[in-house]
Amino acid sequence: MSLLSLSGIAKSYKDGENNINHVLRSINLELEAGDFVAVKGASGAGKTTLLQIIGTLIKPDAGSYLLDGVEMSSSSVDFSYIRNKKTGFVFQDYRLMPQYRIRENILLPTLAFQNKTSEEQNDYALKLMEITGIQAIAEQYPDTVSGGEASRAALCRALIMKPLLLLADEPTGQLDSENVKNIAAMLSEINKILNTTIIMVTHSDEISSVAKRILTLKNGILT
Repeated sequence: MSLLSLSGIAKSYKDGENNINHVLRSINLELEAGDFVAVKGASGAGKTTLLQIIGTLIKPDAGSYLLDGVEMSSSSVDFSYIRNKKTGFVFQDYRLMPQYRIRENILLPTLAFQNKTSEEQNDYALKLMEITGIQAIAEQYPDTVSGGEASRAALCRALIMKPLLLLADEPTGQLDSENVKNIAAMLSEINKILNTTIIMVTHSDEISSVAKRILTLKNGILT
């Protein structure tokens, strides 16, 4: 059974003149555990919309979405649980909480359904920081670290709950070329070491080249 299955996913929006803009048209996608897929496309092609549907942040207008065998359109699905336990999201703007240290930011998702982090979760946060090379900034605040370090902290936070699926929305959009290479290498290592399934949307040829598959979203169709 596939880890993720999209069948006939469609999404439309109305523009300022009440015209309908068909962003996604009958999207089909199958992913197995351990896959690493990059989705490329022009600005406005619908890449982020697709990622938000997969991350259960918005609902499609039509189609079927199965994640780990569960239909995501079912009224019985606890989406807060899915977002916390099944998926990890890396945003382009990092979204680190400025009042918390880097280590605390990474551990924030562990507090969604419990009062305190466990020793195992603290140990795993340390492991993730070691993999991404940011253990030295664990006790610093976000406004004291570089953009590259912030992006790696956001990546660790997305992975702390050991999600089945990592979703990365232009994860290198605000980084220089050197940090783009670093994040690309880290995503590849995470895919190999942790066997985390990754879907990444990006404009970058450099970072998409580390994926196992590269797909293109154009005119609402994924190919």
